[in-house]
Amino acid sequence: MNAQFLTAITQIAEEKNLPRETIVEAVEAALAAAYKKDYGDKDQEVRVKLNDDTGAMTVFISKEVVKTADEVENDQLQVSLAEAKKTDKKAKVGAEDEPYMVEYEVDPGEGFGRVAAQTAKQVIIQRLREAEREIVFNEYKDKEGVLLNGNVQRVDGSMVYVDIGKTNGILFASEQIPGERYYPGQRVKVYILRVEQTARGPQVVLSRAHPEMVRRLFELEVPEIETGTVEIKNVAREAGTRSKVAVLSNSDSVDPVGTFVGGRGARVQAVMGELGEEKIDIILYNEEPEAYIINALSPTKVVSVELDETEHKAIVKVPEDQLSLAIGKQGQNVRLAAKLTGWNIDIVSADESRVEAAADAARKAPAKRADLEGSLIEAVNQQAGPEEAPTEAEVEAAPEAEPADEPTAEKPAEDDSKPTKAKTAK
Repeated sequence: MNAQFLTAITQIAEEKNLPRETIVEAVEAALAAAYKKDYGDKDQEVRVKLNDDTGAMTVFISKEVVKTADEVENDQLQVSLAEAKKTDKKAKVGAEDEPYMVEYEVDPGEGFGRVAAQTAKQVIIQRLREAEREIVFNEYKDKEGVLLNGNVQRVDGSMVYVDIGKTNGILFASEQIPGERYYPGQRVKVYILRVEQTARGPQVVLSRAHPEMVRRLFELEVPEIETGTVEIKNVAREAGTRSKVAVLSNSDSVDPVGTFVGGRGARVQAVMGELGEEKIDIILYNEEPEAYIINALSPTKVVSVELDETEHKAIVKVPEDQLSLAIGKQGQNVRLAAKLTGWNIDIVSADESRVEAAADAARKAPAKRADLEGSLIEAVNQQAGPEEAPTEAEVEAAPEAEPADEPTAEKPAEDDSKPTKAKTAK
């Protein structure tokens, strides 16, 4: 080994963006493995130390101390107590489960440098890859839940690979905003969902559809969040269509909803623009469940809220004309409100009692008609006298008077007051 070798290590460290010490450790481990393979024993403990100034290599081997020379079965692995004391005056015979080891410096020989370089090449490359993966994993593992800027590297079917710095993150179809299109070179903000260690190295899973991404975007636009003046209590989201954000103010003089909306809606518009014009409702948080549910269903006018603590269910009554607004398109409004508040919400019409009353009136209609017919017969009997009064059966059997023919536009009605002349055949 020489100074050129150390220079090569420095270049690799700069190219791979790895600490130089990590690469040196990997090289030393690779050289130790090469020595055991070609010059030592596979069970031998070998340590290699590189001089950081000259690049010189020193090889150390460790041997177990046994009581006498007769007990030495392999001179590469064991040494007698008397021989060990020449190197280490504190040497002693250790226990079976905890042997005492003495380290010796050995001369690897002139040919080891060439053989070691050939043998250790692949090991060094592998160790460098492992070290690089470990560094990437540790760095991005600490960034889970963080919003980063990235560039779309490539699009492979439904999966999008995004360059986020030292590695590429993957954006699965389930974590993409529905309807959003991606192309190479596009700059996007992504939320680091999780970092996993796989056989092929660390995998950074990204998201643009996660509810927490809305929180992180508001943290960029609303500086009052960092100071603690306002805070986001919860976020419910259906990516690409609508989100509800519950906010709270820790200061009596600050309006939380107005703070998040911003002047002329600038702050909320900036967040919506990053999410593809996704609609965002800013909801005032309330510790009282009834008030919180009413706020979550805004802009619906709520008549009353009944809570069932055992089933964690809320029955919300709204006016008939507000029913569709409360439920929302395909149930979206009530669904998001349930996610935001954590209550199972049922929407019912406050006018159901009127509907039931109308149904009762319809059922009583035949009885009222019968009473009207009875009153009519009695009035006829009083005017006609006892002898001329028709019976009820006769009234029912009497044929109804046929209406007179009405005149039409084509044939005018004949006037009976004028005499008619009969036409005779000639």
